[in-house]
Amino acid sequence: MASSAPARPSLWPHRLAVVTAGATFVLIFVGGLVTNTGSALAVPDWPTTFGYNMFLYPWSKMVGGVFYEHTHRLIGSLVGLLTVSFAVSVWLTETRRWVRRLAGVAVAAVIVQGILGGLRVVLLQHGLAIVHGCVAEAFFALMVSLAVWTSSRWRAASAPARLRDAPRLRALALALLPSVYLQIMLGALVTHRGARVDAHLLGAAVVTTVICLLAGRVVREHADRPELRRPALALFVLLLVQLGLGLGAYLWRFTALSAAMSPALGLALQSVHRSTGAALWATAVVLALRVLRLVGVRQTAAATATERSLSEVLA
Repeated sequence: MASSAPARPSLWPHRLAVVTAGATFVLIFVGGLVTNTGSALAVPDWPTTFGYNMFLYPWSKMVGGVFYEHTHRLIGSLVGLLTVSFAVSVWLTETRRWVRRLAGVAVAAVIVQGILGGLRVVLLQHGLAIVHGCVAEAFFALMVSLAVWTSSRWRAASAPARLRDAPRLRALALALLPSVYLQIMLGALVTHRGARVDAHLLGAAVVTTVICLLAGRVVREHADRPELRRPALALFVLLLVQLGLGLGAYLWRFTALSAAMSPALGLALQSVHRSTGAALWATAVVLALRVLRLVGVRQTAAATATERSLSEVLA
């Protein structure tokens, strides 16, 4: 009797992970608007909004800084709802235990992030704003990673192949993520306190070096692999855009040239610089995971072949 074919994995976890990551990106952008317009404390209470249930606050009263801050809260609630929906879909359909556990981590992280945002308002602690921003980027990376891990591409096994530059690819991929995230943390210090601009500039040099080395190696040695080439090229383009935006934001905030620039331009430079950084961060996560997956698959295949050969010799 023929055995039945294995059930096809559900597409819903991947779809919901992508939507949640996209909503988180919008949330980060709006959070930048809240910070750069000075609207962080426009709503003085939490979890209510001027005494109203947050979801029943009249739209007619959402003006000025209240519009930015309250919109940020509403989008944050949407992200929380989407995260829970994603986790439920994973728990109902996913067989990989580690993915199920990470879905639970995502739910815990979004709850912590919401509490941090609320405590920032209630306790009036400016330092919590920096922590809130850094945790947001970490959560964003987690959701992007879960979108990669639940994709059909990730599940599909690649044919064994030997990569002569596997150690260098792995080293660059492992260096990429901490360097970009550290740069994000330094950017949060610059944004909220105007501090450590020197370290942020040095971090930009480090990130630029790592991205150029990794993207260059991928394009030069692995141009036949679109799963690596596309994010590598996207990462390089985002880097160029980000450097230009960073220069503009620096001139606006720290030089006398700001007098010749309109406030709207300054707001746009800072907000788009922040959101482009988030897009660069997400692309770096995708590329690093795919590189490590490729190296890991090759190493596993090689190890399996070696074990088989040894078994035949010993037999």
